[in-house]
Amino acid sequence: MHMADALLSPAVAAAMYAATAGTIGVSTAKLKKDDEADKLPTMAVTAALVFAGQMINYTIPGTGSSGHMCGGMLLSALLGPWAGFLSMAVILTIQCLIFADGGLLALGANIWNMAFYGCFVGYFLIWKPIMQSSLFGSDSAAQRRRIIAASVIGCIVTLQLGAFSVVLETSLSGITELPFGAFVSLMQPIHLAIGLIEGLITAAVLVFVYSSRPELIMDVRTDISGTEGKRSLKTTLIILAVVVLAVGGGLSLLASSNPDGLEWALFGNAEEGYSENMGLDEESYGVSSTAADTASQIQENTSVLPDYAFSGSDSPVGTSVSGIVGSALVAGVAVLVCVIGGFFRKKKRA
Repeated sequence: MHMADALLSPAVAAAMYAATAGTIGVSTAKLKKDDEADKLPTMAVTAALVFAGQMINYTIPGTGSSGHMCGGMLLSALLGPWAGFLSMAVILTIQCLIFADGGLLALGANIWNMAFYGCFVGYFLIWKPIMQSSLFGSDSAAQRRRIIAASVIGCIVTLQLGAFSVVLETSLSGITELPFGAFVSLMQPIHLAIGLIEGLITAAVLVFVYSSRPELIMDVRTDISGTEGKRSLKTTLIILAVVVLAVGGGLSLLASSNPDGLEWALFGNAEEGYSENMGLDEESYGVSSTAADTASQIQENTSVLPDYAFSGSDSPVGTSVSGIVGSALVAGVAVLVCVIGGFFRKKKRA
């Protein structure tokens, strides 16, 4: 769902930057002050896990399309909505600047579409109510079922909202090649399937964390017996870190080559015998502007591993290096953002 600059007019892009910047400011101010330091290792590992997970496109059978996880629901379930949103902003910014994934002009919109709904709508309207309810019963097994239900429902709903936002933003940008009704009819069903798979992946990770260290999960009911963790916090984080390395450095090589949901809707996949969908020309579509040209030039200068590969090389080593380096960068910057935010809050109080 990473939008390219051509999908947005400068005015719409600026509006989305403003909305995203405001949300980042509120999220920084809202971070919990008491236990922030204790969450830094968890934040580092989970942010890296989402980055690595986004590198793996999984095939949507029978469509010629693929999808990848967004991660907003996973991060908000482990870190809370505020830290989750900041972590997503870090992930998408690094993807944009270092790996040229998503346009720089479109970065504000991409953060909003992929992070806002999962971290806030998904958390406050889906995750928290389900986890604090007595749905499925009052034992540990019921708590696992609540985790699965909240994960699947949350991912489906929030990806539908994100996909609809993409359509709305392109419509407001005046891109006549993308009629609103036709674009919606392509974007929503494919992201329904993508959201279902992401929900299952999110549920699997969270059930593992619940079995290992249940206190890491937001809004878990502590009055339920049998919630004692099977592993230490250190062991749990080490296991997740190993998964990050395995996914980013190894499994990323097995990612589907099919276009993701947005690219599939725009360009189709006729080469593999599937529909052309909107049938746009990948070299010439959408909005052309001075702002987009400037953003593209900046991005070209900052992207040292464009498309998650060595520049001018098809070597799979480039993909593995991108997965490992990107995960490390995301982990470090996510922690740094929270440390800096905490420093300024303490300075203000002093």
